[in-house]
Amino acid sequence: MTVRDMLQDPPWRDEELGVPIPDSLHAVSVALPRWRDVVGYEEKWPEVVARLRSGYPRFVIHALVRELAERIGGGRPCLPLPSRHAARLCTTFVRRFGGEDARIVERDGCFGVVTTDAGLAALKAFWQHTGLIVSTRRAAAALRGDTGHPGEEVRASLRRQLAALYGCGPDDVFLQPSGMAATFAALRAVMRRTPGRPTVQIGFPYVDTLKLQERFGHGATLLHDLERAADDLRRLLVAGPLAACFSEIPGNPLLGSADLRQVTPILRSHGVPLVADDVVATPLNVDLGGHADLIATSLTKYLVGSGDAMGGALVCNPRSPYYDELKGIAASLHEELLWGEDAVVLEARIASFPERMRRHNENGLLIAERLRRHPAVEQVWYPRWVHNEAYEAVRRPDGGWGSLVTFLPKDAERRSPVIYDNLALCKGPSLGTDFTLVCPFTLLAHYTELDWAEACGIPRYLIRLSVGLEEPEVLWHKIELALTS
Repeated sequence: MTVRDMLQDPPWRDEELGVPIPDSLHAVSVALPRWRDVVGYEEKWPEVVARLRSGYPRFVIHALVRELAERIGGGRPCLPLPSRHAARLCTTFVRRFGGEDARIVERDGCFGVVTTDAGLAALKAFWQHTGLIVSTRRAAAALRGDTGHPGEEVRASLRRQLAALYGCGPDDVFLQPSGMAATFAALRAVMRRTPGRPTVQIGFPYVDTLKLQERFGHGATLLHDLERAADDLRRLLVAGPLAACFSEIPGNPLLGSADLRQVTPILRSHGVPLVADDVVATPLNVDLGGHADLIATSLTKYLVGSGDAMGGALVCNPRSPYYDELKGIAASLHEELLWGEDAVVLEARIASFPERMRRHNENGLLIAERLRRHPAVEQVWYPRWVHNEAYEAVRRPDGGWGSLVTFLPKDAERRSPVIYDNLALCKGPSLGTDFTLVCPFTLLAHYTELDWAEACGIPRYLIRLSVGLEEPEVLWHKIELALTS
């Protein structure tokens, strides 16, 4: 069977709604070709949902996972979890936040959490926010009766390659089943270090990062204004101690960064660790070793690039003053939950990551510069220009600015849907793929809280480009055609 080439033949037409992106059973994105498809996806229109053949795994339960859940739960509301301990955490959450009964069911070496119809929303929330998911490859293995956990050698190789990128030892890298699971691991570590304390998020965050702190921590404060972040942080610390500060370098979707030259000394003076998310920049472009105490990253994005494998990593920074303490806690809490077959895909692709990322940087900069000059574009967000000094302070000497570019068309309420519909590119959730991937990010991530997002400075009609490895002139031609459509 011929596999569709997403670089040369992206599914962007009306009739291709729901096509997996990429053309794989294990795809982590799905084609949403029209603006109204995104609205229908968010509002759960039957005519849209029925056509989805894949989706981002934390949000859309894959058919293989649903089949495994059916087998474990016997028709009752159920989701599989990657370990007994993860299932215990899930039952506690469902009982506490869903107010419903939940119990662990084990079948053929697999663990599932079964709840009531009323408890299903809390069950799905745990899966989404914590990232403690069962991957499609793991579900397929369980369905065929293979419940082993192969791949220790390949996971060791993956840890070594990640350690080389982060300037740490392989035993400083704790592999996770997803990027959100890495953030959850960081949250659990800082909560164990200083129990009962709240956390703070600097910069507008990815949606689940804040919700994770709010629902699984002891309260969280969002300091979304990067210009005032240092002063706001000082005032917050006067009010009481914190367990940690979380921040994305740079943020998503507006691509600004907190100035760690100001933030880190404030945090260190109060003994508060910084948990940094470098998914958008990647370790090729930025060095957070002088600032971050823990780094939570997704391997699903640029590091694998193919868009068909889930994974994450929590990295303990050996240059941190809390290194021994945090590493000891992280090790005590860690379970090896990255499925071996997923690790094989990740490990095979990571060797090509540096070269791929350099090309992403080149293409991203070219597209960002041309969008800035285009008369149909009102504003462009890109790390080279947004809070530039803060980003430059952590950019490696040979690092770039990445390939995530966000723009707002002029007359956006009217023009954004038209431009989006006419982009002859892959359109769906996620980022960091070899092929360009487009989404109306605010609608996709914050549909139920659009007014709040706009109050934080995030326009609802913006369009985000994860610029891929296509020939840049061909790519720009497609974008320009859409802008003038």
